[in-house]
Amino acid sequence: MPDRVPENPERHDDDARLLDGTPGTEGATERETGTEGATERETGTEGADDTRASRNARGGKRTQNVAIVWLKEIVTVVAIALVLSFLLKTFLFRAFWIPSESMEATLDVNDRIFINLLVPGPFDVARGDVVVFKDSQGWLTPIEKKPAGPMDWVGDTLEFVGLMADDSEQHLVKRVIGLPGDHVTCCDAGGRVSINGVPLDETYINPAEVPTPDTFDVVVPEGKVWVMGDNRNHSADSRLHQEANGGFINIEDVEGKAEVIAWPISRWSVLDSHSDVFKNVPAGTTGK
Repeated sequence: MPDRVPENPERHDDDARLLDGTPGTEGATERETGTEGATERETGTEGADDTRASRNARGGKRTQNVAIVWLKEIVTVVAIALVLSFLLKTFLFRAFWIPSESMEATLDVNDRIFINLLVPGPFDVARGDVVVFKDSQGWLTPIEKKPAGPMDWVGDTLEFVGLMADDSEQHLVKRVIGLPGDHVTCCDAGGRVSINGVPLDETYINPAEVPTPDTFDVVVPEGKVWVMGDNRNHSADSRLHQEANGGFINIEDVEGKAEVIAWPISRWSVLDSHSDVFKNVPAGTTGK
């Protein structure tokens, strides 16, 4: 039999290419797909970084916004407090410092007090009121103004809002004894002060010392008051200044009635006018 001519074998191009080292189409595709996967993973990483950066930026803005809101609230609260302090100082209360012992034991040296600016006017001064008044009669020795310093603005600010006494004018603090028209005398057989013929049992006088009798006999003119310190032996009050305005204080010079001791904390208290001391005193004769 003639030899059979072998038939052309089927060609498997893919196999042939694989065998001779030439990359096949599927392998290339797989590698390309793998490359795309790597690209996709890289793209995913970049996206995550962008998201974190965006979140951090938003977080920073929120923190900044919170800080701005907080700062605005603080400024608003401080401004309101300053305005209220100024209004209180202007229309209701004002702070003063006690430098001397003339009102012991009611007021001690270095006490800080608040005075009610509504007395006098619209409310009248009453007997027994502790009042602060301007030294328009020259009772005090003039003091020299200190040279301006770099921190003066602090004191000026506290004075402006009423938390520190204004030292542009000198002031004194005493207790009102005689009102306009009152006949005030000293002393009876017991060394007591009398008003309109009624002797006073002055329970507010410093109990540490018996007052030295200083005789006087006055009638308080209209628009004026007679004042004395609770620490009688250490108070240069109306008794010792009769050469100036008769020793009387002009009611228009009264800054206000002392209401409370605000400092130190251990001294917190409301000041008493001791109206019971004067309850039996009749009204004085007006128009004198």
